[in-house]
Amino acid sequence: MQRVKETLREIPLLTLGTFLVAAGVYFFKFPNSFNTGGVTGLAVILNAVSPTVSASTYASLINIAFLLLGFFVVDKSFGVNTIYCSVMFSAMLGGLEWLCPLSAPLTDQKTLELFFAVILPSLGSAILFNMQSSTGGTDILAMILKRFSSLDIGMALLCVDVLIAASTLYFVNIEAGLYSILGLVLKSVVVDTVIESLNRRKSFIAVTACPQEVCCFITQTLHRSATVWEAQGAYSHEKKWVVMTALSRGQAVALRVYVKSTDPNAFILVTNSSEIFGKGFMRV
Repeated sequence: MQRVKETLREIPLLTLGTFLVAAGVYFFKFPNSFNTGGVTGLAVILNAVSPTVSASTYASLINIAFLLLGFFVVDKSFGVNTIYCSVMFSAMLGGLEWLCPLSAPLTDQKTLELFFAVILPSLGSAILFNMQSSTGGTDILAMILKRFSSLDIGMALLCVDVLIAASTLYFVNIEAGLYSILGLVLKSVVVDTVIESLNRRKSFIAVTACPQEVCCFITQTLHRSATVWEAQGAYSHEKKWVVMTALSRGQAVALRVYVKSTDPNAFILVTNSSEIFGKGFMRV
């Protein structure tokens, strides 16, 4: 029940992420037959083999099939967020096909459309992955394989995506196939970059002689917590205190300015981190 309540609070962001994926796929991937693997890649291939059914319909049918399979096989470990996003993705593809029917690409600039075909779904997927969700499809297959096999799931799915993308060379044409392979490479880079950017925080460590003032500023002004321990300078042998905390970028700047104004001799170490788990940050 608690997980369902959390999902209800997350619905606006889940919907936005799903829409970005659906828009990128419908307006840019399908009209150009770009294939970067997964369910939408299979839909491109099936549409090329049997064009009487649209790629959007193929993608929706495959996604629903994976959703039902995951629901019965994975059972209670099947994520509520993934169910919501999977259903919404299929509904959005159908809605876009009904509202904005396309018979050709939006422009005659293939490279430009490839960038949007990669960036929009990658941005949406990164938002969803960051919330421990996805639009279903091969991610559900990964859950099933993880439960019943000892395969390296990530590598197995990557190999499948490469094969699906490469098959565009045969089933569609060489140009679409080469664009698809390039798109698959770009997608992996963009998704990782966006996820890291969304999660980027600052790990802040200050070696100071004024721990009380620094901690008060952290707790009362920045509304964060910190860990403090006593230390000794290796060269001066003076007593110091080490204050460690995790902050957003703006908070790290404010704390750095405050520490330097309070203790000009303080030693400060600020590093980027995209994996901070705990209250106020990412869920484990």
